[in-house]
Amino acid sequence: MPHRLFLSSGDLIADRRYEFARDLQIKGDLAAAAEVMEQAIEVAPNFASAWFELGKIRLDLGETDKAISAFQNAVAADPDDRHGAAVRLMQLGAAPLADMPKAYVQSLFDQYAPRFESELIERLHYRAPAILFKAVLAVRAAEKKPAYFKRAIDLGCGTGLGAAAFASNVDSFIGIDLSAGMIAQARDTGLYAALEVDDMTAGLARQPDASADLVLAADAMVYVGDLGPVLREAKRVLMPGGLVAFTVETHDGDGVIMGKGLRYAHGAEYIRGIITNVGLKLAHLEPASPRTEDQAPVRGLSVVAMRT
Repeated sequence: MPHRLFLSSGDLIADRRYEFARDLQIKGDLAAAAEVMEQAIEVAPNFASAWFELGKIRLDLGETDKAISAFQNAVAADPDDRHGAAVRLMQLGAAPLADMPKAYVQSLFDQYAPRFESELIERLHYRAPAILFKAVLAVRAAEKKPAYFKRAIDLGCGTGLGAAAFASNVDSFIGIDLSAGMIAQARDTGLYAALEVDDMTAGLARQPDASADLVLAADAMVYVGDLGPVLREAKRVLMPGGLVAFTVETHDGDGVIMGKGLRYAHGAEYIRGIITNVGLKLAHLEPASPRTEDQAPVRGLSVVAMRT
């Protein structure tokens, strides 16, 4: 997902040098781009966008230590970290795994919202909602119960693709997303009884106990490292017999890593363990690719758990 946030330095000369450096970067003259970006930083030492872009250039040049230093300076220049430099540091092993900066996630998806569906469906062959719908149908069939739900909560609802996949099987949807831009797109679908701008855990925390029979998160848990808090809240709001269904990206290990795509990847054993730890019952865990990236299927898992 492209993320070209620009925060002006407030100095016209520094901003112009940044733009010149970006032109050189795009043309592939990375050494010259780094030199000009450093000139912009000399003029404006707290120029967060220049520090962040310099970090990316240094990575492309294979200069990992210099890239780490640049990303650290980007965080220092913008403590809200709207560029997501901390995410880069986690991926490089230069910072411990932690939550993604909220301002970064908001910025990322606010920018992405107008072209979100066309980008996902046409270029990335997005299929997480269809995967979850099939998994939920299978779980309900195994229980010999109908796959119909009175009240569902769509976490990280985006533009409403998850709700659209389940629309014929759900009476009422609540949507929660950190991006106001995404919520605006979801509102236009008419699929939601209510929509809230918030992160998933906080949004769930405002829902009453045992008030939903389905919690859905299609390709949203990839922006959450520790799944414990959100799954505990999901359990609390689920009625007995209710389901939480979500996709994750995965890797060969057991824990959680920051993946190549700057999204968290959760190992299968981690998923099994966290489901048990929060007191849910695992009903379905299968390999499933939620999207295609770089012309290859992204490794993932579809997960359905039940409140007993």
